[in-house]
Amino acid sequence: MKTGELKIGGLAARLDIPIQTIRYYERERLLPVPHRTEGNYRVYDAALVERLAFIRNCRALDMTLDEIRELLRLRDDPRQECSSVNRLLDEHIEHVSRRIKELQGLRLHLQQLRKRCKMPISTDQCAILEELSQESDEAVGSGTHLPLHRPVGRKAR
Repeated sequence: MKTGELKIGGLAARLDIPIQTIRYYERERLLPVPHRTEGNYRVYDAALVERLAFIRNCRALDMTLDEIRELLRLRDDPRQECSSVNRLLDEHIEHVSRRIKELQGLRLHLQQLRKRCKMPISTDQCAILEELSQESDEAVGSGTHLPLHRPVGRKAR
């Protein structure tokens, strides 16, 4: 192993990314296949460390893998105009704006649902549980179908 190269565990610790996520990015071809030592350990040079940091930072901005692929493609070809980067970021900002509106609607639904139960009673009489058990969309408010919950601040992928 050369000076400045890291094994996958060292890379994971340095960038605070789970090893499984690094392997996932390799399978998804966001990261090139790293060189291996004679002992068959993956080794990452400074360029791969920097590329993984780029991917991590994009994921922290909630960018999709396809958005990251496009940014990497543009970054890897320095002759490209950055107008494509601006366009991609503008589209992502619009997506985030839509998501904020959806989450505000979700918060309102949850607040309305929470108001259904004002005193401690047994769960068999809980209006919240009863409403959540209804088949119709009206049971939870406007009938708007919001995207499935994705935890914020997730580390993997």
